[in-house]
Amino acid sequence: MQHRTLGHSGAVVTSFALGTMTFGAEATEETSHDILDSYFDAGGNFIDTADVYSSGVSEEIIGRWLARRAGLRDRAVIATKGRFPMGTAPNDVGTSRRHLTRALDDSLRRLGVEQIDLYQMHAWDPITPLEETVRFLDDAVGRGKIAYYGFSNFLGWQLTKAVHVARSQGWNPPVSLQPQYSLLVRDIEHEIVPAALDAGIGLLPWSPLGGGWLSGKYRRDQRPSGATRLGENPERGMEAWKARNDNPRTWAVIDAVEDIAAHHNVSPAQVALAWLAHRPAVTSVILGARSTEQLADNLAAAQLQLSAEEVARLTLASQPDVGVYPYGPMAQEQRSRKMEGGR
Repeated sequence: MQHRTLGHSGAVVTSFALGTMTFGAEATEETSHDILDSYFDAGGNFIDTADVYSSGVSEEIIGRWLARRAGLRDRAVIATKGRFPMGTAPNDVGTSRRHLTRALDDSLRRLGVEQIDLYQMHAWDPITPLEETVRFLDDAVGRGKIAYYGFSNFLGWQLTKAVHVARSQGWNPPVSLQPQYSLLVRDIEHEIVPAALDAGIGLLPWSPLGGGWLSGKYRRDQRPSGATRLGENPERGMEAWKARNDNPRTWAVIDAVEDIAAHHNVSPAQVALAWLAHRPAVTSVILGARSTEQLADNLAAAQLQLSAEEVARLTLASQPDVGVYPYGPMAQEQRSRKMEGGR
């Protein structure tokens, strides 16, 4: 795995992070610890979790693993998130100072650490003034409870506003943004990626395999079943499955991914991950795994070298529909120049 700085900070993380949403839900504690062991043995150093993952159990599992492998704490870069409800009271949700004070302390306790390396706001809060949130995060850096902070699921204007609020007040600025990003979901390239590049923000893509679509587990017009996000509760996801299944772009992307995978004799997942890991502004791609075998296959993407022609084929096949205005040809040209560092 490559080592990259986390946005404009001096912290160094590996190009693939370990997502832990499955811990305590789809993966037992024993399996979760095996996954953590395998990830670090493979050279990884970046763990991503959140307080709401399994209602805090994911953080607790990581905390017990850190206690068992205490020698890895200095090597591990630990990221978690706060914002969503962890209780039923009115102040048990949001990015207010009131909620985040308790949420951060609870995450520190569950993880068993004195400092969280990257603390992320899990989503935009339309109620709390952004100044209140950013001031809290700056204070948390000053108190040593967190080293850096970032956001998740923010829009381009929300990210830019947060950056400018911090700069205008002389506060520590954000270093990262965690968005959904994959060959099947590239809409962030319209405004979020340019905003991140402009501010020196590192992107940490989640769902890099498009909810499993890019792993080769789905087939055209075949209703999913078994251990997949859709299959575990098919009715919950059938509307989304049908929309993606009925979209010709989905299968154009999958066909390109599978052709290139066959050429390299690797899994489709490795092709999709290798493409994403080298997109502009991407710092580290978050991998979710239910088993050590799945993790090992995904991590092998770090050794896959795609040719310029293969990258171009994947990029063309996955090109999102932008219409005529405002994201038409002129905006596309300007965005391409920004992403390539030109004018």
